[in-house]
Amino acid sequence: MQPLLVFDLDGTLVDTAPDLLATLDFVLEKHGFGAPHDPGLRDGIGFGARHLIEIGLRHQGASVPPEKLDTMFDDFLAHYEKHMCEESRIFDGVLPMLDRFAQAGWRFAICTNKLEYLARELLDQMNLAPRFEAICGADTFGVRKPEADHLLRTIAAASGSPQTAIMVGDAPTDSGVARNAGVPFIGLTFGYTTIPMAELAPDLMLDHYDGLTVAEADRLLGR
Repeated sequence: MQPLLVFDLDGTLVDTAPDLLATLDFVLEKHGFGAPHDPGLRDGIGFGARHLIEIGLRHQGASVPPEKLDTMFDDFLAHYEKHMCEESRIFDGVLPMLDRFAQAGWRFAICTNKLEYLARELLDQMNLAPRFEAICGADTFGVRKPEADHLLRTIAAASGSPQTAIMVGDAPTDSGVARNAGVPFIGLTFGYTTIPMAELAPDLMLDHYDGLTVAEADRLLGR
């Protein structure tokens, strides 16, 4: 069976923080709150948009009832869909890395806590979507990282096997889902996390995609 690299999306393949945080500012202002304009809030991105809104509210000592949060969440999605690629950029080294793994017979999938339609739209706009056998979001299976089933079902959707798959990500949700699924984890130091990557004890830690080689990936699979 061909080996599989499964990637998180936000903070792993694409630096989406500028557009996500700009959308957060827009929604907070629309609903009468101050806009944080705080790049540090990028650390809350990996848990989904609703969580990011709650962090933005807590940042200014505010909270809202569930029905108000639902409205803010809907406004967030509508605005973000129209503005998701204004400042977002593919991380340096991603394209050469995908090329060298594809040439070595590896295949790719996405396992993200972003909603699937937004993940697909982002990857389409970045001209990355055709590279992935499966693109699975927080709503694809009704579970989300770090629940093992999110990763295991993503691997299955890509016609892969957990025994020949590796998870690549930048946050505790990624390390957690890998551990829960019994899959090796490659951790990136340049993404969005409140916990230093070294403390998440990845099987391989990278500062740049240049360090992600086929030989290292094969080693993690015992190949």
